[in-house]
Amino acid sequence: MTPQHLPPVPPQHRLALIEQARKLVLEGRAPQAQPMLAPWVERSWRRCLDLGFEPRQHIAFGAVTPGAMQHAIEASQPLLRAAAPVIQSLTRAMAHTRYFAILTDACGMVINVHGPVDRNDPLAANIARVGVDLSERAVGTTAIGTTLAELQPVWLHRGEHFYDDTSVYSCAGAPIWGHDGRCVGMLDLTGVNVIEQPALKHLVTQSARSIENALTLGQPHRLLLCLNWPGRVHGDDSDGLVCVDADGLVTALNRPAADMLGVAPGTAPGHCSELFAAPMESLFDAARAQRGPLEVPLWSGLRLSVLARLNPGGERSPLHGASHGVPLKDVETALIRKAVDDARGNVKEAARALGISRATVYRKLGARRR
Repeated sequence: MTPQHLPPVPPQHRLALIEQARKLVLEGRAPQAQPMLAPWVERSWRRCLDLGFEPRQHIAFGAVTPGAMQHAIEASQPLLRAAAPVIQSLTRAMAHTRYFAILTDACGMVINVHGPVDRNDPLAANIARVGVDLSERAVGTTAIGTTLAELQPVWLHRGEHFYDDTSVYSCAGAPIWGHDGRCVGMLDLTGVNVIEQPALKHLVTQSARSIENALTLGQPHRLLLCLNWPGRVHGDDSDGLVCVDADGLVTALNRPAADMLGVAPGTAPGHCSELFAAPMESLFDAARAQRGPLEVPLWSGLRLSVLARLNPGGERSPLHGASHGVPLKDVETALIRKAVDDARGNVKEAARALGISRATVYRKLGARRR
């Protein structure tokens, strides 16, 4: 069985297994695939060994040059704006755990820190600094370096970090994908000498997806298409998002949309008529009429449930201005509230127009049934 499918073990037993793996891989240079290690941890350890690193070496947690830091901060402004409200929300979820959030760019440089950082503790202060380089090449195996190298969510606890100096940390990380399908950074949740919290891997993954959706919705567009498979209810961060300009060109799409439509990462999606086997005008008409989800064919023969909505702000998102991003749930809430307003308060009619249940309308708006 792989480590993620092994039954839970007591904390002290888990630390003993990690120590055993360290002896086998880092000291004994054992063959590949240790059963007590997550595969991404072992791959990262072996990359560090290939770079000539030794676990007992001391690390300095050095910062990049001021010029490089300024350039990275300026280039990361869209990411910082999109991430700010999401990070504020997620830190409430872990308020009593002594974990804090770190946001980095795609190179592993810290561009934001949020949460309960004990600045009197050098173990926390060393890493919780804007400008510090926490890439794998700089500090070995951490959630930050491993996430950016593997491009997948990870969880690391204590001795699963490469260096002895970093064995006090426990951390979860997830990559953040831009509207063009490229990795633009990562989100990390770290604690110092804390109990293991593997559930943070789920939290950081969901939070990264919310940031991705905010980045997508922040792109100029006239039409927003929310995608899901037929039979699935629209209304959460699993929805695919496609932003379309007035001429039908796709200006942005999130990763779920790219997966549903078969658009390879980094590939220009082109015109929406190249993705959907339906006239572009029919999507705009559905949005103008504020219809519920439509089943739209793809050229592959598959069909998707598509909820089309016009952007009242024209080519700019009404809910994603220049100064900040808004999570997808807030966009959905605004759409639902507008449908209820258009239906003059008739929740049943609004739910029918949106293709969702009345219970979902009440839940999303936090309203009391009347």
